[in-house]
Amino acid sequence: MKEISAMIVEDEQLAGELLRHYLKGFPEIRLMGEYADGFTGIRAINEKKPDLIFLDIRIPKINGLEMLELLDYEPAIIFTTAYNEYAIRAFEMNAVDYLLKPFSKERFKQAVDRASFRIENGETKSVSELKPAVELDDGYLKRVVVKERNNIKIIPTRQITYFESQDDYVMIYTEEGRFLKSRRLKYYEENLDPLNFVRVHRSYIVRIDQISRLERYEKESYKLFLINKEVVPVSKSGYKKLKGVLRF
Repeated sequence: MKEISAMIVEDEQLAGELLRHYLKGFPEIRLMGEYADGFTGIRAINEKKPDLIFLDIRIPKINGLEMLELLDYEPAIIFTTAYNEYAIRAFEMNAVDYLLKPFSKERFKQAVDRASFRIENGETKSVSELKPAVELDDGYLKRVVVKERNNIKIIPTRQITYFESQDDYVMIYTEEGRFLKSRRLKYYEENLDPLNFVRVHRSYIVRIDQISRLERYEKESYKLFLINKEVVPVSKSGYKKLKGVLRF
């Protein structure tokens, strides 16, 4: 059996100790490091590129699911989580496995065996297929995490002016500048608070409180003028949505 390199990203001391203890029973797994927050974890993982990551979800700075969106390659992921089962169902089909805290030695072995088999056979899931972060108490995104050069930037959605689709990417416009994210526009349409954002065109989602005025451009098309003086096209279906949102 070939050696498997692994990292732990876990902020709970007892959970980290348990993982290290259980890993002693797997001499083929070489632990490369252990990290307690998303920032240090993502930097180390992208630099050292382990085969396997034991990843908690509720970790400081950026959560585990947001961290996955910033990976430069496709490792095997085993979630270690205290989430209840309704949240686990959202991603259990895409990760190699999950461990619901507190987990037994037998359950840990089952997860590691599954990961080892997939790694040896090249069957790990693409990181891009993993479920994105489902943020926060009301079920809507409250922030977007982007990688800017070698830095990680957290953008609260309240600071976003609009989103523009660019094929498999989205350009996010803020007062500070624009940031490219590997994500389709439909994801944001489904996960942003509809009280704050509206999709006005197949390529654009705007923040409602950034709208200045709406003007007719052609027979059935309009232009949306934003507070920052930028102009966004409005489709026929987008116009109907705006009528409902702005009540005119």
